[in-house]
Amino acid sequence: MRSTIPVLLSLALATVGCAQHSEQQPLSSDPIMHPASNPYYSRTDTTKLNVTDAEWKRVLPVSIYAIAREADTERPFTGKYWDFEGLGNYYCAVCGNPLFKSDSKFGSSCGWPSFYEALRPTSVAYKTDATLGMVRTEVLCGRCDSHLGHIFDDGPPPTGKRFCMNSLVLDFEPEGKR
Repeated sequence: MRSTIPVLLSLALATVGCAQHSEQQPLSSDPIMHPASNPYYSRTDTTKLNVTDAEWKRVLPVSIYAIAREADTERPFTGKYWDFEGLGNYYCAVCGNPLFKSDSKFGSSCGWPSFYEALRPTSVAYKTDATLGMVRTEVLCGRCDSHLGHIFDDGPPPTGKRFCMNSLVLDFEPEGKR
């Protein structure tokens, strides 16, 4: 029993570090969005978007909108990519912007997909988040400014960073599919 206390404590701390809201509700009940129903989705166009929240609300499923535009968070260990090990690329589920390569993904055991570096410097943007009585760095999509998650300084080499992302705002394309 004594040896499980440090494990449970570290899991609780990791969960607090990534979680955005304390009243977590399941966010995965929406039907899967088909990119064709979103006129702003492109995996090749990296032009900065300036779309109103009202327009995003019209084209996005409720669960994706809640995370992307209202900075909500999916519950830990529930997202489709938290322990996924496929080879390929991760894209913003809102706009299709290329975000991460699978070779930068690692098992952080925090319950959300974690990466140690973005695909390119302009893939993501950063913003100070002072909610929940702590100061963290929020990670936004570099193209559409959608909330993706947070970044922490407890990741593996070579960067020492942990991009703690929400699965619902990520799309994955397997290697060799294009």
